[in-house]
Amino acid sequence: MQHRPHPWREHSGARRLLAGLGGAALLAAGLTPAVAADPTEERTLGTASEHGVEHPVTAETPEGVTAVPNSWFVQLQGQPTAAGGTVSQVRATQRAFEREARSLGAEVAVAERFGTAWQGVTVRGSEAQVRKAAGASQVEAVFPVTVVEAPEPLEGERPDLTFATAMTGADIAQSELGLTGEGVKVAVMDTGVDYDHPDFGGNGSPDSTEFPTERVAYGYDFVGDDYNADASSDSYQPEPNPDGDPDDCQGHGTHVAGIVGANGELTGVAPEVTLGAYRVFGCDGSTTSDIMLQAMERAYQDGMDVLNMSIGSAFATWPQYPTAVGSDNLVDAGMVVVASIGNSGAAGTWSAGAPGVGEKVIGVASFDNTHFEANAFTVTVDGEEVAVPYVVGSPAPEPPTSGTATLSRLGDPGSTAAQLCSPTEQDLSGTVVLVERGGCTFHLKGVHAQQAGAAGVILYNNAPGIVNPSLTGEPPVEIPYASIFAEDGQLLDDLVTSGETEITWTDQTVVAPSPTGGLISSFSSYGMTAELDLKPDIGAPGGNINAPYPLEQGGYAVLSGTSMAAPHTAGAVALLLEERPDTAPEDVRPILQNSADPAPWSLAPSAGFPEPVHRQGAGMLDIDDAVLATTSVSPGKLSLGESVEGGHEVTLTLRNDGDSDVTYAVGEQGGVATGGNPNDPTFYGPLATVDGPESVTVPAGGSADVTLTIHDSGEDVLAQYGGWISFTAEDAPQLRVPYAGFDGDYQDVSLLDHAVFPTMATLTGCDRFIGVDCVKDGSWSLPEEGETPTYSMEDGDVPTALVHLVHPAQRATFRVYHATEDGTKGRPVHKVFSVAMAEQFLGRSGGPNAFTAWAWDGTRSHNHGNDKRKQVPDGDYVLELTVVNALGDAGNPEHVETWTSSSFTIDRPDDGGPGKGYGKGKG
Repeated sequence: MQHRPHPWREHSGARRLLAGLGGAALLAAGLTPAVAADPTEERTLGTASEHGVEHPVTAETPEGVTAVPNSWFVQLQGQPTAAGGTVSQVRATQRAFEREARSLGAEVAVAERFGTAWQGVTVRGSEAQVRKAAGASQVEAVFPVTVVEAPEPLEGERPDLTFATAMTGADIAQSELGLTGEGVKVAVMDTGVDYDHPDFGGNGSPDSTEFPTERVAYGYDFVGDDYNADASSDSYQPEPNPDGDPDDCQGHGTHVAGIVGANGELTGVAPEVTLGAYRVFGCDGSTTSDIMLQAMERAYQDGMDVLNMSIGSAFATWPQYPTAVGSDNLVDAGMVVVASIGNSGAAGTWSAGAPGVGEKVIGVASFDNTHFEANAFTVTVDGEEVAVPYVVGSPAPEPPTSGTATLSRLGDPGSTAAQLCSPTEQDLSGTVVLVERGGCTFHLKGVHAQQAGAAGVILYNNAPGIVNPSLTGEPPVEIPYASIFAEDGQLLDDLVTSGETEITWTDQTVVAPSPTGGLISSFSSYGMTAELDLKPDIGAPGGNINAPYPLEQGGYAVLSGTSMAAPHTAGAVALLLEERPDTAPEDVRPILQNSADPAPWSLAPSAGFPEPVHRQGAGMLDIDDAVLATTSVSPGKLSLGESVEGGHEVTLTLRNDGDSDVTYAVGEQGGVATGGNPNDPTFYGPLATVDGPESVTVPAGGSADVTLTIHDSGEDVLAQYGGWISFTAEDAPQLRVPYAGFDGDYQDVSLLDHAVFPTMATLTGCDRFIGVDCVKDGSWSLPEEGETPTYSMEDGDVPTALVHLVHPAQRATFRVYHATEDGTKGRPVHKVFSVAMAEQFLGRSGGPNAFTAWAWDGTRSHNHGNDKRKQVPDGDYVLELTVVNALGDAGNPEHVETWTSSSFTIDRPDDGGPGKGYGKGKG
């Protein structure tokens, strides 16, 4: 077992920075990533792009996290009260830290004190001052307080919520088992809840109901309406104005709470739960991780049984962060914690997010609903009018709701002409053109269509299902853009081929079975964690979910996302706890996983392989089977780690609480494996085999152990693999245990192997580096080949390294060296300088062309004075980046990758000559 490293407590930067200048997560469009070779071609099932998964390169793709300036978590020794500590111990340690920090000359202010779910404080102060405070003997680690983006679920098409509850067996649990969640308290940490809504027992009129209510009996607003922690937003307002009223003016939290427990026009999973609304977002914008931690502690103090967090940070696959640690402590203290796994599946593997990656958190993937409702146009086929459902691309004008249009086509399905990825010479004037998905972005297809004079686009899929096209980009798409099923596209194409065809736009809607119903949603993120723990844990309906919405915004809405899947699971937990109130929180996840149902591979459902286990977890939630099961298997999942000689020997324990002995046949099924370039993963057939007994008998009221050996391919494919061990008996529900591992040596994966990055760049015209401001301003550039960049160190014109991480990294460290006359690395600048502590646990870059900008402000550490920083003199320098692989040993050269920049020049205008503030120019 690999040792989990702790953050280096002397690291005290919070941003992507070198000594104080923040970084930006940016997207460089048009750059081509390196693609890993396929070592086992005979196993290959194709790449994501070959299966029609698209990676837009016109929208900024965020990577990593954004830190709150001058705000820090300081983790202190000892345990919080939820983990066995006492209030007196917690407070004594915090007071001792404050005294010692002052004695060290640290000018920091304690902002918040925690001690229920996590032991520590948040402080406000500069990086240099936090470095001093980190020297106090009580300090175990320091982390930046980060900005947490507001949930942005995908808009979907309206099905009934009953379709979704039927997918998990919640309808059976309600109608046949009589379960409603009564007596169970579920916390929704989100944007608040519209408790005026009649589906929560409200009066049905905005602002007519007083909080608390019988249904929404707990809660608190930690931020206020105007709060927004996103410093790149025009509505930036980072000062919380808390109050006791957690009403929802955004919508997401009401939708989530409705899935958990609506009881009115719509019926949620657990319609009689008692809800708690813990509001951590304003009416729009972002929140911060310390506010999340406050809400988590308040929910525990209010005695909530279940906490749902439909919140996440994409690519944050490390579980060491305070909110993740706090979640684990809350599980130990008696509260079940459920969280969405993330909506970055289209960005490839290793894209799951915190807090869903927490060790004891139930991380939830999303499956598409079985039905959807959509607008429709009609077409005449053999004299009969046929309705064709569609969804719309955005941003673009809405299709009309009346009138006719003439269809045009460009080429046979599957041809490059049909995909319209290059400008066409065909005159499309006045027609609505049929375009096949694939080959390029949705936006580019729309631009080419309107350039050819088209009055609209009808995009037909090249795979099962229907897609919501994102049309963000320049120039804007200014014609209606509809998306339809592949079979409907083939029908229309055949009609146009046989003669001119017209469609009639209508205002009607249709409900139809979804061809992707029950399959993993295209947006649902892939695991595993950076430490090779199996995530997600389980899946639930999240694609196209109709649920309550604030009355001021229409009362009901259809949204899609893992945000919608998590509350299906939280509601199911409530039903389970109602039936089995003595179930320990740590036992809930294995019970749900034992009964879950794996789904076919969404990219090729007829291929005969299950979806990767590190994307669907144990499979679709099956709550009625979980409630009725009298036999269980533990552990509920197996995280195998890297390859080991002779395979992984595992022991599973079956417990039988029934009245009769049960004999199970032991089986196994391997899922699709993924490897290669995470942005466009290569898929493989199952890579593992399982050896062990063919059957096991479990005595009534007793238990039995089964020892198995799981072998991977032995070919060092460098791929994530997994599958399910099954236990099947007559007249008993089938039980399963998912497993996942890494085929090969995990430290052999590349971290820096990209066609363009790392590289030096120039970022100018920015007084701060937040989000993607500098890219939006067009104020970054790469040097010409052979050019030595010169930096004035004014107005943000500073040496900047652009780095793309192919896989998660345990640590990134920059060192600064003088450049030799030939531009290579010379002697070091004073002492070693490392990047900030935020660079301890890094997720992979969030797209094929995404990078992080690390900027150096031209100072070095200094042992005298108050600020502990001094400018380096003007001159020529190089930066050296060292990255350590996840679970790697920094002392082992095989676990470390290094990049050295080309030389660059610091030339400050009118600075009084070399060595200003430095001392005789000595390095």
